[in-house]
Amino acid sequence: MKLSENWLREWVNPNLTTADLVEQITMAGLEVDAVEAVAGEFTGVVVGEILEAEQHPDADKLRVCKVAGNGDEICQVVCGAPNARPGIKIPFAVVGAALPPGEDGKPFKIKKAKLRGVESFGMLCAQTELQLGEDSAGIWELAEDAPVGADLREYLNLNDQCIEVDLTPNRSDCLSVKGIARDVAVLNRLDLREPKITPVAPVIEDVLKVSLNAAEACSRYVGRVIRGVDVSQKSPLWMQEKLRRAGIRSIDAVVDVTNYVLLELGQPMHAFDLNTLSGGIQARMADSGEKLTLLDGQEITLKDGTLVIADDDKAVAMAGIMGGEATAVTSATQDIFLESAFFAPIAIAGRARNYGLHTDSSHRFERGVDYKLQTTAIERATQLLLDVVGGQPGPVIEVENEHAPKDREVTLRRERILSGLGFRMADEEVVDILTRLGLEMSVKAESGWRFKVPSYRFDIAIEEDLLEELARIYGYNRLPTKSISADLAIPMQNEASIGIDAVRSQLVARGYEEAIAYSFVEPKLLKLFDPEAQPVELQNPISADMAVMRTTLWPGLVNALKYNLNRQQDRVRLFETGQRFLPGASIAELKQEPMLAGLIYGPRFDESWTEKQESVDFYDIKGDLESVLALLADDASFSFAAAKHPALHPGQSAAVLRNGEAVGLVGALHPQLQKELGLSQSTFVFEITLASLAEARLPSFQPLSKFPEVRRDIAVIVDQDKAVRDLENTIKAGAGDYLTELKVFDVYVGKGIDPHRKSVALGLTFQHPSRTLNEDEINASMDVVVRSLEDTFNASLR
Repeated sequence: MKLSENWLREWVNPNLTTADLVEQITMAGLEVDAVEAVAGEFTGVVVGEILEAEQHPDADKLRVCKVAGNGDEICQVVCGAPNARPGIKIPFAVVGAALPPGEDGKPFKIKKAKLRGVESFGMLCAQTELQLGEDSAGIWELAEDAPVGADLREYLNLNDQCIEVDLTPNRSDCLSVKGIARDVAVLNRLDLREPKITPVAPVIEDVLKVSLNAAEACSRYVGRVIRGVDVSQKSPLWMQEKLRRAGIRSIDAVVDVTNYVLLELGQPMHAFDLNTLSGGIQARMADSGEKLTLLDGQEITLKDGTLVIADDDKAVAMAGIMGGEATAVTSATQDIFLESAFFAPIAIAGRARNYGLHTDSSHRFERGVDYKLQTTAIERATQLLLDVVGGQPGPVIEVENEHAPKDREVTLRRERILSGLGFRMADEEVVDILTRLGLEMSVKAESGWRFKVPSYRFDIAIEEDLLEELARIYGYNRLPTKSISADLAIPMQNEASIGIDAVRSQLVARGYEEAIAYSFVEPKLLKLFDPEAQPVELQNPISADMAVMRTTLWPGLVNALKYNLNRQQDRVRLFETGQRFLPGASIAELKQEPMLAGLIYGPRFDESWTEKQESVDFYDIKGDLESVLALLADDASFSFAAAKHPALHPGQSAAVLRNGEAVGLVGALHPQLQKELGLSQSTFVFEITLASLAEARLPSFQPLSKFPEVRRDIAVIVDQDKAVRDLENTIKAGAGDYLTELKVFDVYVGKGIDPHRKSVALGLTFQHPSRTLNEDEINASMDVVVRSLEDTFNASLR
């Protein structure tokens, strides 16, 4: 919310400096983001009037003007603005004036000059040259009644500040000058100086029939016919200036009035060209496939669930968001229909975003608008319109149904004030603060009070909301403070349970960085990784690329990878812990499963003169995952088996099994997927359920043997489809209790071996804890191993 300090002080004028006022507003929970001057720093600029304007003798685009305003002197000024003509009032910078600083930071001094041989005594200014707006197409035309010779700063009251307040979504009551003034008045114990708004007596009897066909979404609708308006009339300068200082551009008198009421009272309004409406007005839900061209020229296809305002033939506006182009007020408009309605916040919330829109109206309606304000807003807008564009008003049309919000009451207990704020507040102060905020005390009892909540405070619904109001107005800085003390029992910690921090630490130790991605992903991207999934769609997505819930963590990691690659980080190690969302037959059956996922890309080691620049491969990421599994008590229950997955390379992917049950996947991204993602090198990923990483390995001491180790190496030839892990399990089962280490140190396929077979070389290390093993014992164990391999795998020694 952006507003002029002077406008605020018209409503309530505490004896505070701008800095003190801003601090007070911020400390009341309405954080001020910025305070800036409404105009640039300039001096010597007056209201001037062009008396004559003739063509420059030597320049087609210059005009020689006679300008009044510098005392009794008529000054000659050479001007290049296309709208320079006799009779208009303009900002006139006389000789000696200082305009706002340019890029060099120094004020621009106006001096006597000669332009193409003609002397010029001053400068006629555009809005941009005074930092008073964005219009640089010509000189700024002031109001016809502007007093010639008056200082422009004083005439426009430019010694003012724009205050920008960053409101939390619950404080929709402060999305207006009246709302902020209301809080300032309460904080300073002052009365509001509200403008006098009296009902305008109808002159004609014209009315429109109004039907509320979407009763819950639109429960109150107020309108009025005004005939004979003159849209060519400009809105007064004071109104244009207040709108400009609030960040709204002046368009025409009718639109300016509706915007002014929006800012002043907080009620969004709309004006239709009455002669473009067919029949009556109805608030209804959009028909499927119905089209509407908006005021910005954009044609949209309305979606189901969109509330519209329609006449008897067609939709004419998106309710609470934007009007339609076909019924907009134009320079030819003579009769208008004013609209002021209450739309339920839930009916408007998210609808504008669904169409890529965000308007001042939708911003207010989706947060909540005072449901008793509509008639007052219509009367205020009628007053202003009759003053500016004239016309004949009809009677106010009011339609309301049983779904209109009901008055609420909230109970506040004395003991709750003590426990919530930490001190006993005097009864008189409690009642004083809350009644000044607009609440009405309906019941007073020994235990506390019951207050009726005003219609503009959507955020007050429970007792804690009243406590917040007391703290705000009393002053957060005045609340007593004390140290918290509590008897906290130290919970028993199960050392056999592995925490997520241990997993994180292990991966960080291996060079990974933790990533945190959204749980929402782009549907097309998720389809690439999990083409068979039917993900849960969000009804109100943040954006189009966050429209569904993820069924795997890989898309988020790949997006993070691409983000890093685009910033010249060619070696990436990422992991993430989070939930994936697997849909069931209904939302209630949605499975939320915590997962751990990782990704590696690029060189195996950081660039160094001691290391070769080799790219990572499947065994790098498999080793990283195995290092995490090594933390577990039952890491032996995990195994890897070749598997297929649509997102993974068919020859470089494996399922992670725990006791034979699949709990994860590891592998390289499929080459086709890698190409679609624009990745130039192989990318390796893993994903595993966190539930399978539950039980840690407890440290236990094993005595070290003082006796020598004995190593035997064998190379066996087996079929290529035989898994090395199966060979290892068979060897461990047959080698006996004294086998302390088993390593695969070579796998060979090629010349000298059957093309359907492979050679696997293994090193077996034996050691006895209390004596030296003899040759016979070692040979016996090796014989058992060889026979087991021959019987089980049809293996032969190489």
